[in-house]
Amino acid sequence: MDPTDVSDPRYYHKVVDCQWACPAHTNVPAYIRLIAQGRYSESYLLNRASNVFPGVLGRTCDRPCEPACRRDRIDEKPVAICRLKRVAADLRDDITEHLPKAPAEKNGKRVALIGAGPASLTVANDLLPLGYSVTIFEKNHKPGGLMRINIPSFRLPAQVLDDECGYIINMGAEMRYGTNVTSLAAVLDEGFDAVFVGSGAPKGKDLEIPGRHDDPAHVHIGIDWLANVHFEHIKKIEPRVIIIGVGNTAMDCCRSAKRLGATDVKVVARRGRKHFKASPWELEDAEEELVEIIENHAPKRMVVENGTLVGMEFDVLEWTEDAAGKQTSTVLRTEIIPCDAVILAIGQDNAFPWIERDLGIEFNKWDMPVVDSETHQSTNPKVFLGGDAAWGPKNIIWAVAHGHEAAISIDLHCQGRPVTDRPPQGMNLLSMKNGLHSWAYDNGFDASGRQVMRHEELTKRFRDLQTEVELGFTPEQVATEVSRCLNCDIQTSFNAPKCIECDACIDVCPTACLTITKPQATEAELRKHLTVPAVNMDQDIYHSDPLPQTERLMVKDEDVCLHCGLCAERCPTAAWDMQLFDLLQPKAGASCHEEVPATV
Repeated sequence: MDPTDVSDPRYYHKVVDCQWACPAHTNVPAYIRLIAQGRYSESYLLNRASNVFPGVLGRTCDRPCEPACRRDRIDEKPVAICRLKRVAADLRDDITEHLPKAPAEKNGKRVALIGAGPASLTVANDLLPLGYSVTIFEKNHKPGGLMRINIPSFRLPAQVLDDECGYIINMGAEMRYGTNVTSLAAVLDEGFDAVFVGSGAPKGKDLEIPGRHDDPAHVHIGIDWLANVHFEHIKKIEPRVIIIGVGNTAMDCCRSAKRLGATDVKVVARRGRKHFKASPWELEDAEEELVEIIENHAPKRMVVENGTLVGMEFDVLEWTEDAAGKQTSTVLRTEIIPCDAVILAIGQDNAFPWIERDLGIEFNKWDMPVVDSETHQSTNPKVFLGGDAAWGPKNIIWAVAHGHEAAISIDLHCQGRPVTDRPPQGMNLLSMKNGLHSWAYDNGFDASGRQVMRHEELTKRFRDLQTEVELGFTPEQVATEVSRCLNCDIQTSFNAPKCIECDACIDVCPTACLTITKPQATEAELRKHLTVPAVNMDQDIYHSDPLPQTERLMVKDEDVCLHCGLCAERCPTAAWDMQLFDLLQPKAGASCHEEVPATV
């Protein structure tokens, strides 16, 4: 086996589990340390460099970082990464002077963005400072896309969204509000050098069952209903409401219904809770507001009497799973649940009737444009797609990640370079040693539990749709929560020639993540010969060059390391060091136009 190549940024990046799991690769440990130091504005700006919308995402993100958090393996409660993001956003100073600026002299290239949602705004954020002229077509009269019209204000206050959209638009984007694009050919005919489609997945799925169209006034499509609530076309709803579906849209629908007068709200799902698409905290918040969640009920028909909806009939299911993991259902009985209104929140589809089929854009069997997953380019080299418009509904942070990658491609395309010439990642490594036994970070372990978000009193939440439910952490909660971070970006660095194989590091390691052992033919065999076998195949193990005394290897299981630095503190020869890893994430701009070394 060759020794681990730690010159590849991807190795250390993967060890920072939260950053690795984040689609935009936000530097989570670094922004948490800045919060711990009271440097909220700097934390916000560090966040914004990758995720663009810290205030929005601090309230609405699906948090892919948190299940990956190393803390989750210790006490089963990850660091409240998302909520700490909100702390930085809420407590920042005026940061406008520190934001990117668009140059007065443009570079002569014009880019059109269709839709003013998170993907398009991220593209604008990356291209405007490079001198691109950016025009954004938006059918509504304010930016934000589905962030604005489908996420209720009690979760995302309008001012938070206005501020963060404004930071981008105020760089000089030309906004064509109230413009519903009905022809991509017409946009291309305006002579843009590139077009980015970030129009989202605006078509809610319907449910064709008996009775569906017998009382259409009381059956709503979830995302359309939320939009009508946002624009105040709908100001009330009937007392008994059934929501079909258990995604995050369903959670927004049921909680909004409670605020519009519904007193009996039920969310009904075909499967058991472990299969729900909604985030666990969304389910908890809905249940806290006395929404009933019913499992294993499949819609059969809508019960309409004398032209009026009075209930829904369901098949009550029992699910079984065979040895191969295939699940099948058996109908146990049928059940009618009374209701006055039904909201269908069973998913969203893309709709591209406005993209002509003679523009060189290939469509697949699902009538979706064929898009390269790395470059975001369609089969028409001028047209790029991202966010929900490219691959269907996901969370905002995915749309942001797509926007960054698409901006790189658009920049390369406009500069006449192949979009496949992706600039590489880089990294900085800096020793955190201040002296023989002193480190430039707090390497202690805090046993505190995860802090619980404060909520507005239940009696006050339903006064209107604008009262924000989550109140943020108190200063005491912030101080406790930041101390739970294990600083996974501060890496152990091993210098094999300095090792005298004294075993001091192994003796002091609190998790038995270190082993000195004989070389093995394969990594699978090596994993078996560790002090504690390394069983998590999703995380790497480090193995050194042969040690000078015995030619054995120093091996480390990255999965269970706490980054406490005790190995480096105990080592008598400084073979171990603790080094701060800083991922250099490529973006549109200079890194697209010149060669960037893999390591710096």
